[in-house]
Amino acid sequence: MISAQDVAKLRARTDAGMMECKKALTECDGDFDKAVDWLREKGMAKAAKKSDRIASNGRVGVYNHMNQGQICVMVEVNCETDFVAKTDKFVELVNNIAMHIAASRPQYLKREDVPEEVVNKEREIAKAQALEEGKPEAVLNKIVDGRLEKFFNEVCLEEQNYVKNPDMTIRDLVNEATMQTGEKVAIRRFVVFEVGEGMEKRNWNE
Repeated sequence: MISAQDVAKLRARTDAGMMECKKALTECDGDFDKAVDWLREKGMAKAAKKSDRIASNGRVGVYNHMNQGQICVMVEVNCETDFVAKTDKFVELVNNIAMHIAASRPQYLKREDVPEEVVNKEREIAKAQALEEGKPEAVLNKIVDGRLEKFFNEVCLEEQNYVKNPDMTIRDLVNEATMQTGEKVAIRRFVVFEVGEGMEKRNWNE
């Protein structure tokens, strides 16, 4: 059985997509080194070779949901050259990522950005739920790890399933852009503005 931890480990090493990593491990019967070679042979690990390069150009995309002025997203997506930043494909990529953020409301860019105390709390909740459900101790850690993976998938932009194509993650989308442009493409930061967010709402019926 291919675990979520194995998939995450292979993805961290190759920067290939989540589905590709799972497929690679399945094809190679869980052998990690063979899975790395399999991805390289298929050309799916090419993005990893560009991961150390500097991407200081790019664009800031802005998405105003339904043009109603209630929700606005700003996202910075970087590439290596101004030439690529000005292409229609790159502009479309940035706009699509901004739209996805408005629809999916991620809280963090990647799992490394999630505070340790938040992760620990989620781990405690997942363990308590598993015990309440009567799950056996022997598989408790695997269950908790699986639910943590689901949590990261829900709150981290890079790990969310792309709204326009749920079969790929936002990381997959960025990696695909890296391979297509031949340059390192990376999301640097994003912010969501929503009218009235964090403010106490007045009850007009009182």
